[in-house]
Amino acid sequence: MNSPFRRFLRYFFSGTLFIVPLVATAYFIYISFRWLDDLLSLPYPGLGFLIIIVAITAFGYLTTNFAFKTLIEWFDHGMNRIPLVKLIYSAVKDLLGAFVGDKKKFNKPVLVRINKENSLYQIGFITQSDLTDLGIDDMVVVYFPHSYAFSGFHYFVPRENIKQLDIPGPTAMKFIVSGGVSGFKDH
Repeated sequence: MNSPFRRFLRYFFSGTLFIVPLVATAYFIYISFRWLDDLLSLPYPGLGFLIIIVAITAFGYLTTNFAFKTLIEWFDHGMNRIPLVKLIYSAVKDLLGAFVGDKKKFNKPVLVRINKENSLYQIGFITQSDLTDLGIDDMVVVYFPHSYAFSGFHYFVPRENIKQLDIPGPTAMKFIVSGGVSGFKDH
């Protein structure tokens, strides 16, 4: 029996599924703009965000310039000589480079058998396929992101436990980070 109260609840939850992600996204953007504007003490809302986007784009343009590349290499060399700074700087640079840039690392999604007895599998990304420098020929390094977090684990996995997936890296990442809720189709 379809009572008015059940219909009301169904409509309410249907509306919630639409409104809550929309409002949460808008609120996050609003807070980010406001934080940047307050940080830079700017009189117009959104101007701080615009300035940062323009500055990052300008630096991106300059890094494609041959003369500027030499300066960047010199800067990188200098940063990698400072003990504690090297650790943080190179890790952050490598992590960002894994998502964007020429050396993307999360573009090889794989299905990995985690437990043979229970037939447990997990999706991850091959980040290193050549481990000959470590004297390991039959393994690769696979990164397993956590759901709803910017963290994860990486394991050395035997090649025999890996099956290459025929899906784009961003789609696999979205699936993993959403806890499997998003599915494999782009919206």
